[in-house]
Amino acid sequence: MKTLLKSAGMILTILFLTNSLHAQIYADPTKVPQDGKAPGLKFKLLSETKDTKTYMLVFAKGDEVVAGITEFAKKNNIKSASYSGLGDALAIKVGWFNYTEKKFKVINVDTAEITSLKGHIAWFKGKPVAHTHLSAAIEDGSVKGGHLLELISGPTVEIVLTTQPITLYKKLDPEYDAALIDFDIKGNK
Repeated sequence: MKTLLKSAGMILTILFLTNSLHAQIYADPTKVPQDGKAPGLKFKLLSETKDTKTYMLVFAKGDEVVAGITEFAKKNNIKSASYSGLGDALAIKVGWFNYTEKKFKVINVDTAEITSLKGHIAWFKGKPVAHTHLSAAIEDGSVKGGHLLELISGPTVEIVLTTQPITLYKKLDPEYDAALIDFDIKGNK
C-alpha cells in the first residue's frame, strides 16, 4: 500500500510540474505599447496627395515594431492608416484570441523570416492603436502567425504605411473586452 501511495504521489508531482511548465500566458487585447522602444526607426515620405501620405518605415536591429508603429502614428498625428511589411525578427509574440478568457493566448516565436505583416491604425481612448497580424517562417520552413503582440526586429523590418484622411475610432466591445472599430462613433461616418 505504501508503494502504491508513493507511486501515486510521484505521478501527481510529475503531472503538477509538467502542467506548471506549460502554463499558458495571456495578453490583454487593449494593452498599448510604451513609447521609446524603437530608437533605430527611420522613415521617409515616399509620396503625398491632397488626402494621403505614403511612408517607408525601416526598423533597426532590436527595435520593437508594434511600439514603433504606434509611436510613429502619435508623433505624426496619423488619423488612420493601413500598412504592410516584411523583414526578419529576433523574437516575436503573436496572439490567438481565446473567447473564454477574452484575451490573447501568447505564442512565442524565435528567430523568423516575416512572410507577411499587415495592419491598420485607428484611435482608441484618444490614442492611435496599431492592429497588426503577422505570418513568419521559422527555421524548418513552417509558418506561425496571429495577432502581433511584440516583434523585436532582426537586421531590418520594412513597412510601407499609407495614411487616410478620415479618423477611425474604436470602442470597447463588452462581449469580447476588445477594442473594435465602430462606424457609429462621431467621425467614423
